[in-house]
Formats: sequence, structure tokens, C-alpha cells
Amino acid sequence: LIKKTPLEAFSRPRADGIIAISILDGDQLLDDHLTSGNADVILASSAGLAVRFHERDARPMGRNTQGVRGISLGEGQHVVSMVVVEGEAKDILAISANGYGKRSPYEEYRLISRGGKGVRTMNITEKTGPLVAIKGVNEADDLMIVTQNGIMIRMNVAGISSLGRNTQGVRLISLKDGDAIADVTRVANEESDPAVSTNGQADAKASDTIIGSDGADTPEPPEIA
Repeated sequence: LIKKTPLEAFSRPRADGIIAISILDGDQLLDDHLTSGNADVILASSAGLAVRFHERDARPMGRNTQGVRGISLGEGQHVVSMVVVEGEAKDILAISANGYGKRSPYEEYRLISRGGKGVRTMNITEKTGPLVAIKGVNEADDLMIVTQNGIMIRMNVAGISSLGRNTQGVRLISLKDGDAIADVTRVANEESDPAVSTNGQADAKASDTIIGSDGADTPEPPEIA
């Protein structure tokens, strides 16, 4: 489900917060983003499918509403990422649970109506595991990848193969048995295109500090070829 709410509806926050969206039982909020009213939205599912639609397809609603269908899911599937693009984008990066990834040109994702099953963004197999994230990226960006066992690597986006949507990608990180990709963050360099964004928070920058789940500052890791 996806919804759009005017920012002025959040102008009177309370100390304990205010409702931003009405959540169904068993569901949870995945992402949020500020838009200008003229952005494209891409939603991707764990099955490796993605829907691209214009935000005007989601009419403005109040805070205490559930929203409308953004992408249709099969049994056992769930949404993994939302990418919001305003202006010209370069690539959509897809990464699977078992460490496979690839870039695909943004133009390969045609505009369709929201609510459909979508088009293939990554060929999901037993070897790749389910899709865990998509990101809007430029070649100047870096990528931070964290595994469930706490392993983190940083790599340059330009070094990741650019392939068609209906491919499984290449191995980006070798994982030990039982480990899987937990999260992916785009590290925006100064020359990156600001039109490409990946979530409701500011993109990480090369000078930022990584905060561990225990609240302790973690020094920025060295680059790994």
C-alpha cells in the first residue's frame, strides 16, 4: 500500500508522535519520502518484480488512512524497497539476499499504472535468494552492504556490472553459510545526481559516521576492492 499526504498535515507534532498512516494487522511501514508532486515511484517485491508509476496516481489523503494499492504481491511475497526519482536517473541497483547484484538502466522500467505485479527487475533463483533492496544510483556513488552477521563492505557503484532487468546479476559479496544481506545504503558523493534518492532520510555521505544498533559510533570502514 502507498499513500501521499500534504506536509502541512504534519505541522502540529506531539511529543509522542502523530499517526502518519493507518497500518493493517501484520503490516509495517517500510519507507517514506518527500516529493515535489512530479516524481516517479518504483516499488519492488521480494520476488524480483518492480512497478514504476507517477506519484499523481496516488491521490493526496489524510494521515489516518491506509492508502491505495501500489504493487500486487503473490503469496509469501513482500515489498522490499521504494525508490523515488525526480528528474533524470541513471540506474536502478538490485541486490539479493545471497549477495548478488547488478545495475539496470532506469529507462528499462516503463511507466505503468500502480497496483500491477510489475516487471522483472532481477531474475530470482535459489542461488540468488529473494530480492532484498533496490536503490537509485549513479556511477559516482558508493554502496555500503551489511550482512545479518554484522559484516560490512563498501564498494563503488561503477564497479558493479550493468545488465538487463531479466538477469540474476553477479556476486557482490561472498557470504558464509547461514548469512544473508541485511541492508544496503547508498553513499552519495558530491558529484552524484541529487535527483536520485532512495528513502525518506538523507543519503549517507562519505564523511558520515555509521551508528551501530547498540548506539556506539563505528568508524567508517575502508574501501574493499
